[in-house]
Amino acid sequence: MADTTQTFDAAAYTANGTARERVPLPAELFDGTINMPVMHQAVKAFLANQRQGNAATKTRGRVIGGNQKPWKQKGTGRARQGSIRAPNWVGGGTVFGPQPRSYAQYVPKQVRALARKSAFNARAREGAVLIVDRLAYDAPRTSRLAGMVAKLGLEGRKVLILTDGVKPAVHLSGRNLPTVHVMPYSDVSTYHILWSDVLVIESGALGQALEPIAEAEATPAPAAKRAAAKKAAAPAKAAPAAKKREPARKKAATRTTTKRAAKPSAGAAKKKTAAKKAAKPKKRGK
Repeated sequence: MADTTQTFDAAAYTANGTARERVPLPAELFDGTINMPVMHQAVKAFLANQRQGNAATKTRGRVIGGNQKPWKQKGTGRARQGSIRAPNWVGGGTVFGPQPRSYAQYVPKQVRALARKSAFNARAREGAVLIVDRLAYDAPRTSRLAGMVAKLGLEGRKVLILTDGVKPAVHLSGRNLPTVHVMPYSDVSTYHILWSDVLVIESGALGQALEPIAEAEATPAPAAKRAAAKKAAAPAKAAPAAKKREPARKKAATRTTTKRAAKPSAGAAKKKTAAKKAAKPKKRGK
């Protein structure tokens, strides 16, 4: 139920995760109101509205077959049956089975607003509300958003980042992080707030524009300097490679010389064969 009015403040950080002075939270939203039954009703309705309600079974009238009696009424000694698709038969219809229906639950607008306000106050009481500067991403970069989460000390915790309006680049940056969910501040529901462990809210979403502060940001080296560094490192890498190649060349040269020495020349081989033929005695006739 509603408690006495309270005021809360939250820790503030830059978009890179650098700490700055704490900022007060808006009193009209963060006033200490926590209504548990209303939050339960809102979460229950949210989960019910996610159901599709597609479960369906067939009654005996919808199962194919069974248009005639399996046997005559009297004279067989067996129990009378009217159809093989009756519920007591295997393969027959289902009695009182589920049919497609809607599970939607309607919650009045004022009740939804009270539940959302109560969820915000519950996280504020726990000190789980953080404020960050404007998240200006030119292109999706998961590493940048993951670095901010790590610098805030929120690794391994479920983090809900609420942006000031729709920001596709920020949304895509957090889509591949399993414990991070990014969505606009105006679209957040009671379920999403209670799902998270920590709320990271962009300052503009609460109507508080934080002044930029100077912070040491790691700037990448210019392209010319990186190219010069690569060229300087290339000869140093080539020298050990050349040293490694010299023994291999020497081994290959020794192998070729030994093979040449072992192989007799073609002229010497011809001379040997001629000498052998001359030395053979000629066969005398009978």
